[in-house]
Amino acid sequence: MSYRPETICVQGGYTPGNGEPRQIPIIQSTTFKYATSEDMGKLFDLEASGYFYTRLQNPTNDYVAAKIAALEGGTAAMLTSSGQAANFFALFNLANCGDHIVCSSSIYGGTFNLIAVTMAKMGIETTFVSPDATEEELHAAFRPNTKAVFGETIANPALTVLDIELFAKAAHDHGVPLIVDNTFATPVGCHPFEWGADIVTHSTTKYMDGHGVAVGGAIVDAGKFDWMAYADKFPGLCTPDESYHGITYAEKFGKEGAFITKCTAQLMRDFGSIQSPQNAFYLNLGLESLHVRMARHCENGQAVAEFLSTHPKVAGVRYCGLPGDPYYALAQKYLPKGSCGVVSFELKGGREAAGIFMRNLKLAAIETHVADARTCCLNPASSTHRQLTDEQLAAAGIPAGLVRLSCGLESKEDLIDDLRQALEAI
Repeated sequence: MSYRPETICVQGGYTPGNGEPRQIPIIQSTTFKYATSEDMGKLFDLEASGYFYTRLQNPTNDYVAAKIAALEGGTAAMLTSSGQAANFFALFNLANCGDHIVCSSSIYGGTFNLIAVTMAKMGIETTFVSPDATEEELHAAFRPNTKAVFGETIANPALTVLDIELFAKAAHDHGVPLIVDNTFATPVGCHPFEWGADIVTHSTTKYMDGHGVAVGGAIVDAGKFDWMAYADKFPGLCTPDESYHGITYAEKFGKEGAFITKCTAQLMRDFGSIQSPQNAFYLNLGLESLHVRMARHCENGQAVAEFLSTHPKVAGVRYCGLPGDPYYALAQKYLPKGSCGVVSFELKGGREAAGIFMRNLKLAAIETHVADARTCCLNPASSTHRQLTDEQLAAAGIPAGLVRLSCGLESKEDLIDDLRQALEAI
């Protein structure tokens, strides 16, 4: 039976048997017992499903991953220790030394550094394209050794909206998958698979957890990309893996399971960036209310954005729910239920004005975090980007007076009152 997202949030991924725990059990164990060596050997040969060491897989994690897969409409999923690990695994599962990636330039700074700096040291080159690139500009970015396209549904913190359908078409025209980080939209707000994406990633630390409790990530496979149709591009999936007795993942596990099985059997085995079972348990508690919380985050974000857009001390507001926003049309297409609770706005008066404003806030806490039940904010010029001059900040598209506000679950009237009094202090 097919269930709607609200029901999946509450009950997906785990169905207890007679007399079993109603809540997902925390399997807080590093290892698992077997009766014979032959039984365990089948696991190492990928001939049987099961668990032998939590560095690779854990039942608690798999219950929660199954819920996220169901929410996204995918066929397989896995949890990772962080969103950064999820993005790295998703890309490195396809691209190796000497390969190439096409990536939207409007992505989270940490992910940009991962791809542009760290993965470059591993011999993986990247061409960054504007999220507003035309079809012709996208096609021009591809090379014969391109293995994937990457972007974010709603970019952090630029709040650009990716034209998923356009990017997916370009990727598929060149025989590669589109990987979309769906962290800010969540599967409650957007289903990238419905628009052609092949792999979805998440920083579960954000809205999925929703309470600032546990760092984590997730990867979900749509199970639709035909790896064997492009076998020469993806030898890791389409040729025998000698470290697992010559198994060819795409043949043995098909389109539905090859990507996640390889990602687990190879990358999680070797890097061990697994989410702890305790963190997975916390994540599941957050998922149970995700559909309720996202509606409130979006409501508060919209109200705050509308208030700020008319305030005389605000130079500009970035929020795709505003009719005048450059990404409003794309948001109506991909995010009809609302985008997220994060609003970016520029204050007149630059860095000094931002400092006064931040000091006078009562409800909003100054944090590097976003997508939390509690409202928080950040002035990049005085924190994450404080090494840059005002001129360098402007060139990077981050004005000195820019504030990123993550609207929580409080009363929208109280949030607006707090913003109003802080603005009056400038």
